[in-house]
Amino acid sequence: MEQHVRVLGVIYVIVGVLHLLIAGGFLVLMVGIGAASGDRQAAWIVSGVGLAVATVIAVLSIPTIVTGIGLQRFRPWSRIVALILAIFHLFSFPTGTAVGIYALWVLLNERTQPLFMASPRT
Repeated sequence: MEQHVRVLGVIYVIVGVLHLLIAGGFLVLMVGIGAASGDRQAAWIVSGVGLAVATVIAVLSIPTIVTGIGLQRFRPWSRIVALILAIFHLFSFPTGTAVGIYALWVLLNERTQPLFMASPRT
């Protein structure tokens, strides 16, 4: 199970980074659409909405990255946070659902919990 926890940590980091990239791409897209509209007020509104949505996505992806790093280091807090995030991932069909199911399988396995109680690994 130790290998599964490490893999899950890598998956969490990758998912978090992908969400950051999506947030950045969405912001660039919305600013571009606003600029292409030719209307200054529409550009500000569309850019503002793009910034707000991108910020929410980015802020929500940061805990996923931090938790992924914590899982790779077997930090006790990371197991709890990863379980909470796994529940939210279940609603993001199809890839998030797969990640959530895998996370729940790994983290709720009876052989996994002792890994987080042992001395910290590097």
